[in-house]
Amino acid sequence: MSEIIEDLNQNEAQCTKDFIERVTELRNEPTEEPVPWSTAVKFLMARKFDVKRAIDLYLSHQKTRQKEGISQIDARDEGVRNELLTEKFTILPSRDCNGAAIALFTVRLHFPEKTTHQAVLRALVFQLDVALKSADTQRNGLVFVYDMTHSKYTNFDYDLSIKILSMLKGSYPARLKKVLIVTAPLWFKAPFKIIRLFVREKLRDRVYTINILQLPVHIPLSSLPLRFGGKMEVSHRDWIHQCLRSAWGKNSEGEISTYLEGMNSADSVGSLSSMTVSSAAESEDSDNKRSEQNMDTSDCSSSPTSPHHEGSLLGKRGADFDSEGGLNKKSLKEEPSLHGPESGGFTIRELVDYCRIKGRRGLRRQYEVIKMEPPQGTFDVSKCQNNLPKNRYTDVLCLDHSRVQLANDSDYINANFVDGYRQKNAYISSQGPLPRTFLDFWRMVWEQMVLVVVMTTRTVERQRIKCGQYWPQGGEEESMQQFGKEFVVINTGVERKNEYIVSTLLLQNLKTEESRQISHFQYVGWPDYDVPSPASSFLDFMLHVRQEQQARVLSSHWTGHPNGPPMVVHCSAGIGRTGTFITMDISTRRLADIGTVDIVKTVRRIRSQRAFSIQMPEQFVFCHLGLIEHAQREGLVSDVNLEGFDDSSSEDD
Repeated sequence: MSEIIEDLNQNEAQCTKDFIERVTELRNEPTEEPVPWSTAVKFLMARKFDVKRAIDLYLSHQKTRQKEGISQIDARDEGVRNELLTEKFTILPSRDCNGAAIALFTVRLHFPEKTTHQAVLRALVFQLDVALKSADTQRNGLVFVYDMTHSKYTNFDYDLSIKILSMLKGSYPARLKKVLIVTAPLWFKAPFKIIRLFVREKLRDRVYTINILQLPVHIPLSSLPLRFGGKMEVSHRDWIHQCLRSAWGKNSEGEISTYLEGMNSADSVGSLSSMTVSSAAESEDSDNKRSEQNMDTSDCSSSPTSPHHEGSLLGKRGADFDSEGGLNKKSLKEEPSLHGPESGGFTIRELVDYCRIKGRRGLRRQYEVIKMEPPQGTFDVSKCQNNLPKNRYTDVLCLDHSRVQLANDSDYINANFVDGYRQKNAYISSQGPLPRTFLDFWRMVWEQMVLVVVMTTRTVERQRIKCGQYWPQGGEEESMQQFGKEFVVINTGVERKNEYIVSTLLLQNLKTEESRQISHFQYVGWPDYDVPSPASSFLDFMLHVRQEQQARVLSSHWTGHPNGPPMVVHCSAGIGRTGTFITMDISTRRLADIGTVDIVKTVRRIRSQRAFSIQMPEQFVFCHLGLIEHAQREGLVSDVNLEGFDDSSSEDD
């Protein structure tokens, strides 16, 4: 890495001069040498050439170095040498797709009782200082990977973690692009919540907890070590050799060789075979040189250009998975949700007035206009001969462009991704599973990392089968069901509410021997051929579902959108009550966010992803009245006057 900084434009050069002059003025000792040009550029790069912010960073950096005893770092110090040779911290010879350098901290190699914070910080900063001599690293920043794979509680040092994060976020001249916490154990949840509160909001959105299979979403495979299922052979020894050469000069090869005695030249960090993600991962020929020309970003065409917090981790059709149901190693381009803050729509008071003027008959006529609009897409896959038996109803098919695809060879299931409010793929609208599709249903739940399943029908209504009994009922009934050779579902508890039932299910993957908890909500208060009236019990149900999803997200390894992975919603066909639930959920979220709603536009957009959603006119009417009732409960409106609304009798649903 060259210490020569690339040419600056005129404005950047002037900012550099201003920085040096002002820092010189602030120094206590006027006889001190001015800040080197390269140092000034380094701090300015970190703050996008905002001179004031760069000076603040410089002063904070100096203060931190002094406070932690890392102003002068001598790699010959025994404590520093031991830290460097442990391989717990290293800089990879690769970059992410945006050109950011990749720093890796391996938690399982840290033993707090055998070292000191000062020694760890000295070794870490020693390496970071060398990495930051690169102009590309200065401009493109740093991704910090905190690998907790196989770590134990005794490896975790909360105070040290705070020190490192504090330094990187506000006291070190590197643009911290994101922090990736890999394979966080359950015990890490509590300290992680505190750490997230500790950092400022801007950085908080850049901290992700992910599993190894999700790493390619952030970093291309060609830039990941073999231990993560990547394609790169990493030599920590070569990297430390480069660091020492940078610090001691070219004529120190003999001393460096002695210093590094006993270190492996191969990829030894986390080399346990159990940590290898894919046995098919093949290394690419590489001389492992750390030159700028060899910083590998060859997978950039298949990796995302931005973090996936805004929108789901999943792409247009959700995640692509390998044969074992894991996230495939091709990354997915983020797309915005169809539903977000926008102008237009009604305030809740305007909605009340609108409903009073239109009346029930007017709203029903409005629905008929929507119903006559043709579907926005094709149904070719649903119509394939092999897939026809998997459809509960011959006239309720899946739009091709938004359908959920399973990882196995027969990838079809009658289910579509539907966007939520400010969340891509927030829901999966599904038909009620048939006995022949029970296994496919649980595959979908597993592959899409679903935490909550919402069922808005009984299995039998008016002596007609609406949905198969695809989960064990628990209690005195069957408490366990097995689906093929892939999954076992165990009902570990049932909670009965006034109009709905909540079952806690344990989904076990027999292939991977992993287990996940699924919350199953069944709303049983939906009258045959009608809608809930009043909407209070339905609103209670929807709120409980939302609260459970949020609680489960906090206690899971999900790292995508803050609202969590897709929520499966189904009734019998997956369009009527399902569409009603989703419309209400989106509308109440929008109302809380910007104070307006647009039910017509919301329904049209839902139908563009799950055709024919909102199946009956009274469901459309219910969305209006239910939303008004919700607003009353929330204290957003009072004195609702809907006199004359029922100008016609309700028809059967």
